[in-house]
Amino acid sequence: MIKSMTGFGKATAEVNNKKISVEIKSLNSKQADMFVRMPSFYKEKELPVRSLINKELERGKIEFNLYVELLAEQSSVNLNKDLFKKYYTELKDVLADLNEATTNENLVSIVAKMPDVYKSEKSELDETEWVEIEKTIKEAIIALDNFRRDEGKSLLEELTLRINNIVSLLAEVEQYDEERITTVKERISNHLKEAVGEQNINNDRFEQELIFYIEKFDVTEEKTRLTTHCNYFLETLNSDISEGKKLGFISQEIGREINTLGSKANHADIQKIVVKMKDELEKIKEQALNIL
Repeated sequence: MIKSMTGFGKATAEVNNKKISVEIKSLNSKQADMFVRMPSFYKEKELPVRSLINKELERGKIEFNLYVELLAEQSSVNLNKDLFKKYYTELKDVLADLNEATTNENLVSIVAKMPDVYKSEKSELDETEWVEIEKTIKEAIIALDNFRRDEGKSLLEELTLRINNIVSLLAEVEQYDEERITTVKERISNHLKEAVGEQNINNDRFEQELIFYIEKFDVTEEKTRLTTHCNYFLETLNSDISEGKKLGFISQEIGREINTLGSKANHADIQKIVVKMKDELEKIKEQALNIL
């Protein structure tokens, strides 16, 4: 089972006359690269949120957004009634002593502008409220994880197809093995005839040199290792956990064997097959980068 690192999850809830909306988006990244945006009122919970996301989503370029919409009018600014009364009484007494006349409306207006008449109270975060918000965050994470699983199914089909294409191309190499040996033998023989003459060729030495070159161009080990790596790639694809990094490492090993096969091929048709293999492998590498 593989998962894509690309995903989107959203969840909403209503808590204490607030509509809470959580959105999480993720893209591919080698490490966990996280951006968290939430109202300052909840900032004290940022570290637990980051820890939760890291634990559940593991890695990727992750963007977390927590939105809050008030469903009823709420105010954190309150009138300091005792201070208001004190200002009002003292000002009224002063004006009476000075024989200055003023209306109650004017006096109220003046008092309303006095320092600390209005006080702003920062309410504490209700833990019960946060428990509900945390549930909403987990729902959004689950939604994103399901998105990743669905994307992973598409990746599984694509990568399985590409690996099977490489295996099929490798099977085509078999038909040219005998032809390659014959070509090598004829080329060496012709070079010797041109260099020393056919009558001067030491057949025993010729056989020794022929064995040397046949071993040099032999690709049996490369084909065996390439087959093993492809089978291991498919096995990892279908494992119980998503292992994107391991798939990346295996694809590198597949690339090494394909390159060696190409360098030892010494045959035009095999070179064409190798080019096709490399094309399939590049597509595998591109897709593997997006696997969790």
